[in-house]
Amino acid sequence: MQMINTLQPFSEFRNKESKYYLLPFNFKSFLSDQELLVNFAGDFLIVERGTAERVVKREITVDDDIYPDLVSNYFISEKQYPPLLDILATKYRTKKSFLDEFTALHIFVLTLRCNHACKYCQVSSVESRTPDSHDISYENLDYSIGKMFQTPARNITMEFQGGEPLLIFEKLKYAVEQAKTLNETHTKNISYVLCSNSTLLTDEILEYMLANSILLSTSLDGPELIHNGNRIFQKNDSYQTTINHMKRAKEILGEDRVSALMTTTKLSLNNPEEIIDTYIENGFSSIFFRSINPYGEALTDSIANYSMDEFIQFYKRGLDYIIELNKRGIFFVEEYAGIILKKILTPFTTGFVDLQSPAGIINGVIVYNYDGHVYASDESRMLAEKGDYYFRLGHVKDDYSSIFYSEKVVDIAKHWANEALAGCSDCCYQIYCGTDSVRNYSTQGDLEGFRPTSDFCNKNMSIIDYLFELMYQDEEVFQIFQSWISKKDN
Repeated sequence: MQMINTLQPFSEFRNKESKYYLLPFNFKSFLSDQELLVNFAGDFLIVERGTAERVVKREITVDDDIYPDLVSNYFISEKQYPPLLDILATKYRTKKSFLDEFTALHIFVLTLRCNHACKYCQVSSVESRTPDSHDISYENLDYSIGKMFQTPARNITMEFQGGEPLLIFEKLKYAVEQAKTLNETHTKNISYVLCSNSTLLTDEILEYMLANSILLSTSLDGPELIHNGNRIFQKNDSYQTTINHMKRAKEILGEDRVSALMTTTKLSLNNPEEIIDTYIENGFSSIFFRSINPYGEALTDSIANYSMDEFIQFYKRGLDYIIELNKRGIFFVEEYAGIILKKILTPFTTGFVDLQSPAGIINGVIVYNYDGHVYASDESRMLAEKGDYYFRLGHVKDDYSSIFYSEKVVDIAKHWANEALAGCSDCCYQIYCGTDSVRNYSTQGDLEGFRPTSDFCNKNMSIIDYLFELMYQDEEVFQIFQSWISKKDN
């Protein structure tokens, strides 16, 4: 019996008149002879140079090979209202889902005192023997915790910072116990994070962290010469002390409960491979290449005096080395790239507040400072230590609404969405990027900033460009990037 194929070719379902409607998308030139098209939900196509113009001029016909891709990826629609409009809306809503719960990250600055004198210190910390006027009071700590529980978010993170918060570990314990008690009524899902240089860790502290599921985030700038050159501590032994205590923390807490953050300085620029190797030698499977932020001591110390272009070259060289390691079977992730790749290659968002629009300040993070004042972000309180209080939203004793819904917040909100900023509104990478109102204000004099001279823009555009180029030119790299997103070993 002869089988008859009843399936019709795609051409039978095409709009015979070649009439179509444009859906929102941006584009840019890509490599030498191509273009990158990205729609407002983050779907992308890499096409021949000139395709965007042909699409806009309605010159694409149903016989063009690109036609079904343009339709299925929501760049054009054969009907004025796409039949799958709800799916497109869902994709966009998913990209913006970080807004669903409002402020989820609550940073408690327990003290400004520190036992290090890091050359790039962004928080303007003070010497550890300074009087305790730089420590948070129990009263302000109670008010701060109360404010945290007023957030509508169901999943919240309680992050302890300094200075060095372990200088007053008793107040950290108090905060955790108080939060646990109040949560018997509020029933939120709370995560705890301790940001520490780790040099004051003891087994007693680590056992408490284990019992209360407190994550440790520490600092590791690379090999001994770089780390000690950046982070001044006692007899210049910050590196070895940190390594010893970090290893002990992993033994007690577990490998996956300890993370490290590196800060790039002039000492780092010519040594990305050595820095990565140091992380691998100490049992880490990832690194976050972090550039200097222009706050605190980082504004004046020569160790922080490098250009964003220099950082970008450092970043690319480090990323190339990491890719080579993966090709050799060593699973290792560059975390900043991983965050961006998740936004490019999946329909999902991330919790990374620096790449959000509307901006992560207030929407994603709030800071309760040691003196009781509330700030829009960690960088905001860094500005305050140098005498600029623009992003101070109030005091922990104030009403919740007067802090989070004040006229100042309304004014900030007018400038925190990249969809409405000149130079961002028509940028191809808008949906993958974010906006940094605090950095704009501190470096360029206003909340909106100026994209052609913005380091924030230069960094993110350069990195996203490079990620697309690497994926497009090497299928093996694309597979490596996919593995980073799933965090599964090859």
